[in-house]
Amino acid sequence: MSEQRRQILEMLAEGKITADEAERLINAVEREQPESSLGIGARSKAKPKYLRVVLNSADGSGGQDRINVQVPLQLLRAGVRLTSLIPPRAITLANEELDKSGFPIDLNELKPQQLEELIDHLDEVIVDIDDADTSIRVFCE
Repeated sequence: MSEQRRQILEMLAEGKITADEAERLINAVEREQPESSLGIGARSKAKPKYLRVVLNSADGSGGQDRINVQVPLQLLRAGVRLTSLIPPRAITLANEELDKSGFPIDLNELKPQQLEELIDHLDEVIVDIDDADTSIRVFCE
């Protein structure tokens, strides 16, 4: 265990920081560590915990909007597992409504293994939009 991680856990144990703050600090420490310090046999990349969507937009008056949505991947995993509990008629109706809305997704085809494969391959996706003052990033962390 690194010295920084130990200090963060001590601050958490002493009640100086919350569990959320400790998690953010540990994630920041892990991002700052160069790959060469990971050691032989260590994974070069931690398993992602969140799907994050960040929108930065500057308006003409000098103001700036920022949207930062953090979705726990455990929530997505649980949702995929819960589809097995949905009655077949309800899935058919949901598929029809998704198709009408322009999302031709078959909920019968969602499998937990597919979600894990998607998460493993989603390093970072940058969504380009035509406005030079706006950027959107979608990524796992």
